[in-house]
Amino acid sequence: MLAVNLCVFFVLALSHIVESQKAVVCYYGTWATYRQGQGKYDVDHIDPHLCTHLIYSFVGLDNNGNIVSLDPWLDLPDNYGRNNFGKFNALKNRNPSLKTLVAVGGWNEGSAKFSRMAASPALRQNFINSALNMITAHGFDGLDVDWEYPNRRDTVHGVADIDNFTTLLRETKEAFSGRGLLLTAAVSAVEAAASQSYDVRSISRYLDLVNIMTYDMNGAWDPVTGHNAPIFRGEGTNELNTVEQSLKYWIGAGCPPEKISVGVPFYGRTFTLQNAAQNGVGASSSGDGISGPFTVTGGFIGYNEFCLKLQTEPWTRRYDASARVPYAVRDRNWVSYDDPSSIAAKVEYAKQLNINKIMLWSIETDDFHGVCGGGTYPLLSAINRAL
Repeated sequence: MLAVNLCVFFVLALSHIVESQKAVVCYYGTWATYRQGQGKYDVDHIDPHLCTHLIYSFVGLDNNGNIVSLDPWLDLPDNYGRNNFGKFNALKNRNPSLKTLVAVGGWNEGSAKFSRMAASPALRQNFINSALNMITAHGFDGLDVDWEYPNRRDTVHGVADIDNFTTLLRETKEAFSGRGLLLTAAVSAVEAAASQSYDVRSISRYLDLVNIMTYDMNGAWDPVTGHNAPIFRGEGTNELNTVEQSLKYWIGAGCPPEKISVGVPFYGRTFTLQNAAQNGVGASSSGDGISGPFTVTGGFIGYNEFCLKLQTEPWTRRYDASARVPYAVRDRNWVSYDDPSSIAAKVEYAKQLNINKIMLWSIETDDFHGVCGGGTYPLLSAINRAL
């Protein structure tokens, strides 16, 4: 009995050591390989020494709850495929301490398949078995669950998703524990959303990292301009959706700070002003603003796209000292973004809460070519310096 107790104590102590270590969790959006020109980003571009954890995004679910590749030609070596799974995990040859995970889900996957799977013991087992098969066959160190979102969007089982998600994580963790595999999840940040999706204390028990998506606080879906990821309330607003409020909610709801990784965006949210003369925070917006030449998505622009515009076009840059983030204006165009200074400020704020883990979405929209004068990967480098 003493030997058993000592073994349990050792495992718990080791778990605490792992949790207390600093972490830089980098999501990699694999579709960037299909972008044009300077926006094209492959596994070969990744510097494995700038991240402690790399997450391959995304794989999906079939109707039986199995985890499947969404792009077999890109992911796998079969039929002259690109074998990105293999190349991604081979990065550990250059940095043996690097941990690699594969993320299942994401915004495009939606909620319906997750909702059906999590409600069924048989489909949950399919999920777990297929996760183990994919992880072990290709050399990943764990799984990131990105269900967007339990009890929201196109959910099938509604509020039952909350307990079903906890059950899914518990059963997956039990299957992973004996194999030393990591289990993480990407979760909603703000209280109004997170409180409708998660039993925070329970899911935190089964997760090695809780990747809180502290961004998309405002966007072109809103009738007025607002910051993508403000640390605090912005100038002249009563905005409650902030990094500060989100982290206070998660910690207060029972998530240990040592398990939290604070999300930072490597992109901006863009708006079109209704009136160019009214261009502050909270100004009336008519919808999507500019898009970038590589990401080509309305209301969205990668940092690598916008930093070049700031250098080559007549934008007026402003700094919201209340929110501790910048924004920029040109005619009727309004962009909320983060730069190395605001990224560092987020890291410093996280450290004040005894959080020493930062997650980023996503590595391929940093200035990885270094064309804007701050060297290669200026945002990712800012995280590493500040952490």
